[in-house]
Amino acid sequence: MGIESIMKRAFWLVLISFGFMPFQGCMQVALRASPSLFPNVASAMFEECDPELAKASIPPNLKLLEGLLKNDPENKKILTTLCMGFAGYSLLFIEPEDPERASAFYLRALDYGIRALGDKGTPLGNREAGPGPVRAALNDMDQTDLEALFWTTLSWNAWINLNLDKPSALAQLSASEACLKRVLELDAHFFYSAPHILMGASLAARPPLLGGSPEKARIHFEEAMQKNHGHFFLAQVYFARYYAVRVQDKELFDRALAEVLRGAPDEIKEVCLINRVMQRRAQELVKQAEDLFL
Repeated sequence: MGIESIMKRAFWLVLISFGFMPFQGCMQVALRASPSLFPNVASAMFEECDPELAKASIPPNLKLLEGLLKNDPENKKILTTLCMGFAGYSLLFIEPEDPERASAFYLRALDYGIRALGDKGTPLGNREAGPGPVRAALNDMDQTDLEALFWTTLSWNAWINLNLDKPSALAQLSASEACLKRVLELDAHFFYSAPHILMGASLAARPPLLGGSPEKARIHFEEAMQKNHGHFFLAQVYFARYYAVRVQDKELFDRALAEVLRGAPDEIKEVCLINRVMQRRAQELVKQAEDLFL
């Protein structure tokens, strides 16, 4: 079922509900009557193999979800889907072209993610308070919080990586890393080992003074690539872009990107969109090789 079909189903569910229950509270009841609709929106988004179709269809569906959220502001499923949607849209389509706009979308996703975590996520809202309150809150999070915490963490780390020239971003590094470590503890292979990929990129991108470590980064990347048998191209592209460039290993860079370019993006159909976009990203990186290696 495509993303448009899922959103139409949600829309008609709400309309039909108006005819069978009193107006007061009917929207909330309707939205909660079929909780699987909203995760399926995100699933349909990542399954779409045509990047141009996905790029055009995601924004209006995110706005529709925001409209539905106004009628049920604490709906965890909608909040988590919005966090995932804005983060994924920004990472795949906006960040390479417009980092400033991508930063704004990541903050928007981060806000939805923190709200999805409910009372447990409240300490994360004070993002510059330091890692202490965040670590205390993370201790209370469990598997039921994993999905929201993962997309919240991805959004936070992505925003920091785009704003490392700002003291406010550097001040949030420890807290965001604590979130990522907690995600790894809960399920290191969630969403095709994405926590390992994020940690690998973070460790490879940062200088040692800020906790970076190429050696540790490689371990995380290799774990993700082995677990998915090389079929989730985000791992190889980030491995090439962050690790291979960091250690200036051109041969490793070429090998990782070649594997992506000759791979079948629909090998894991649930992430076909990500794989298609990563193939494009790999082509761009190949063209930039002369500038990336001394």
